[in-house]
Amino acid sequence: MTPAEDDELRRVLEGSVGRRGSERTTTLGAGGFDLDAGRGYLAATRPGGFGVPSWPRHLGGRDADPDEAAHIKAFQADFAIPDLYPYRVGMRMVGPTLLEHGTTDQQWRWMPAIAAGDAIWCQMFSEPEAGSDLANVSTSARRDGDLWSLDGQKVWTSRAEYATWGICLARTAPEAPKHRGLTMFAVRMDAPGIDVRPLTQINGDAHFSEVFLTAATVPDTDRIGDVGGGWRVATALLAHERAGADRSAPKVGPSAWPTWLDDLVQAGLSSDRVLRDRAMALYCLDEAIRFTELRALANEQAGRQPGPEGSGMKLHGARSFKLRSELLAAGAGAAAMLTDWHGHVDFLTAPSMSIRGGTDEIQRNILGERVLGLPGEPRVDRDVPWSVSRRGARPS
Repeated sequence: MTPAEDDELRRVLEGSVGRRGSERTTTLGAGGFDLDAGRGYLAATRPGGFGVPSWPRHLGGRDADPDEAAHIKAFQADFAIPDLYPYRVGMRMVGPTLLEHGTTDQQWRWMPAIAAGDAIWCQMFSEPEAGSDLANVSTSARRDGDLWSLDGQKVWTSRAEYATWGICLARTAPEAPKHRGLTMFAVRMDAPGIDVRPLTQINGDAHFSEVFLTAATVPDTDRIGDVGGGWRVATALLAHERAGADRSAPKVGPSAWPTWLDDLVQAGLSSDRVLRDRAMALYCLDEAIRFTELRALANEQAGRQPGPEGSGMKLHGARSFKLRSELLAAGAGAAAMLTDWHGHVDFLTAPSMSIRGGTDEIQRNILGERVLGLPGEPRVDRDVPWSVSRRGARPS
C-alpha cells in the first residue's frame, strides 16, 4: 500500500472505531454479541475494501495480494477493531467458497452484502445423529422443478438466531454412497419452515441453536455447486474455516507484546516462577502459530488453496485459548470463581474450543492421514448406499 492509502485507512479507522485503549472486547462472541459495532466497522471499511481486502474489488474487496492483506491486518492492530464473530462465517468461509464454487450471480448477490455487514451467515452442517461424521447428515432435499423442499434438523448452528442466510448441507440422493449424495444450498433464515431454537451454553451465551427445517422451500438458483457435489463444497468451506480460525496468538506481522501478559504483570505475578514458566511456554506456542500463519500466507501467494495443514492451526489455536484462560485463572486465584472477574467468560468458554469447528480428534485424524501420511482408519461404508450405511455398514 502507498503512504496515501495508509493515510486513508488510518482516517477510516480513527473515524469509525478509534485507537485501541485498555478496554476489553469479546472473543469469538463470548459474553454476548454486538452486531452494531461490527456492522459499523464493515460499513466504514467497505468503500476501500479494507474489511475483506483479498476479495475482488467489485465484490467488496480491493484485489489485495497476500502481502498487502497482511499489511492491512497488521496496520489495524493499534485500533479497537470490534469482535467480528457474528460476521466470520460470511467473511472467512462463505465468501471464499463462493469464489471457488458459486456462480457469478451468486457472488454478486451475496458477497457485497457480506463485505458491508448487511448480511450475516450461519453454517448448517452438524446434526444430532451424524456426530463428527459430517457426510452422514440426513437432512433431505427433494426437487420439484426449480424448487427444492428441505426437511431435517441441524444443531450447534452458531449465529442462527440472528443470521440472514444459512449455508446448508443436505442429502439429495439417499441411494448414493454418503459422500456422493450431498448438495449444498443457501437458505433464507426467515423463510417459512425454518424454526430456530437457541441453546444456552455454560458461559451464559446462546450463540448455538438447533434449527428445524420443515418443507422449507429453496429455489434452485440458491444451490451452491453441482447436484451431488455438496461434499466438495463442504470440504472447501471447512478448509477456509480451519485456515481462518481465530487464535489468541499475535497476528501476522512483527511480534507484539501479548495483552494477556499485561494482566500478570499488573497483578504483580510476573515474579512467580511457575506462572512465568507457563506464560513463556504459551508465548512460544503463540509465536509458532504466528509463523504458521506466515507460511500459510506464503502458500496463498504461491496460488495454493488452504489444505489439511489448516487443521494444525485450528488444533493449536484451541490449545492456546485454553492455556491462556487457565493461566489467567491461576494468576487470579480465588477471584477466578467470581462472575465479576473479567476473565470468567473466556474461562467457561475455553473447553468448547476443542469441540467447535471440528473436534481436536477430527483435526488429529486429518493431520495424521493427509499431512503425515499415516494409514487411514478402515472405512467400510465408502461405496455402500447411504440408505444402508446409515444403519451401520459391515465389512464384506
